[in-house]
Amino acid sequence: MNYDLIIARYGEIGLKSSKVRSRFERKLVKNIKATIDCDVDRNQGRIYIFPEDFDNAIDKLNMVFGIVSYSPAISTYSTFEDVDDTLSKYTQELIKEDIIDENTRFAIRCRRVGEHDFSSQEMAAFAGGVVRRQIKAPVDLTNHELTIYLEVRDNDTYIYHEKIQGPGGLPLGTQGKVVVLLSSGIDSPVATYLMMKRGCEVIALHFDADPFASEAVVNNAKKLVDRLQEYAKGAPIKTHIVKYGEYLQAAKDFAPEKMTCVLCKSGMYKIAEKLANHYGALAIVDGSSVGQVASQTLDNILATRYGVDMPILSPLIGLDKTEISEIAEKIGTFEISKMDDGGCSAVPKYPETHADLERIKEAIEDMGQDEQVQKAFENIH
Repeated sequence: MNYDLIIARYGEIGLKSSKVRSRFERKLVKNIKATIDCDVDRNQGRIYIFPEDFDNAIDKLNMVFGIVSYSPAISTYSTFEDVDDTLSKYTQELIKEDIIDENTRFAIRCRRVGEHDFSSQEMAAFAGGVVRRQIKAPVDLTNHELTIYLEVRDNDTYIYHEKIQGPGGLPLGTQGKVVVLLSSGIDSPVATYLMMKRGCEVIALHFDADPFASEAVVNNAKKLVDRLQEYAKGAPIKTHIVKYGEYLQAAKDFAPEKMTCVLCKSGMYKIAEKLANHYGALAIVDGSSVGQVASQTLDNILATRYGVDMPILSPLIGLDKTEISEIAEKIGTFEISKMDDGGCSAVPKYPETHADLERIKEAIEDMGQDEQVQKAFENIH
């Protein structure tokens, strides 16, 4: 099929005020152009994309947040004569591509915007007759197998038969910045993706736990960032790595061993808060899911967030591992996260699962956490 353009649709953007909607549309257009080589027009709730490479565009548009669905289409003028000619050729292509045959139940759906001397129903009935002249397929408006759409917009009419699902959400970069605690595991990349889907620009912060973790952990985290960058066109992910081994050693040396994981997460949040303030980010994001690991019981979530003034968002908080893994597979991070990198040897045999906040405060003081956090922050790269 020789398509002319791709029609992209958005969802909740249309619920915004006209001023906000216009700003979000402009950002969405910018992100589309950063993802594929194309020209873009926007008009009346639709975005019309004219790509240089159609196949590449079809593959890449499902990575642009804010797009709910999109359709490769052909265009013609809004007259019966032009629709007849264009739709006849379109139907012939559908026949050649085995998309429709004499047994295919089909329907015509027509949507019309503007002033015309015909109704949507009249154009739909006419278009159905055009298709039937090309192939004697049955019309079935209730249980159809194929839908051919006509969008009549003023003097232009667009014809298509596919609606490809996009990622939805809000355009990346419209909701401010967040600092994400990004490990090499399954959860945090999914949390990153979900915050990007809500329009947040991401600053990824990875904690290098050497000598308690191997270089493979850092390398896998970098691979995850590379994968997530494919969704970040228009607002690329900034990545920082902090040397965290000295902090962990201090926690093990000067606090009860079972508190290591709680103190580890506490330090991460406080370093992330400093980095967020540096960039003007408005929140910290992690991959916590209630009860999934020792540091994510409700008691420990309370204890680890002590002393942090910035909001900490956990988009996976109510999901189980199966649900999180399904998203990871969908976005292409699962196989990277499953690579064996040895994990972290600082984890105690019996980690604290119900931390007492007062005892955590004592441990924080005993290990000199403020000094250790500042030292680690100064060595971020």
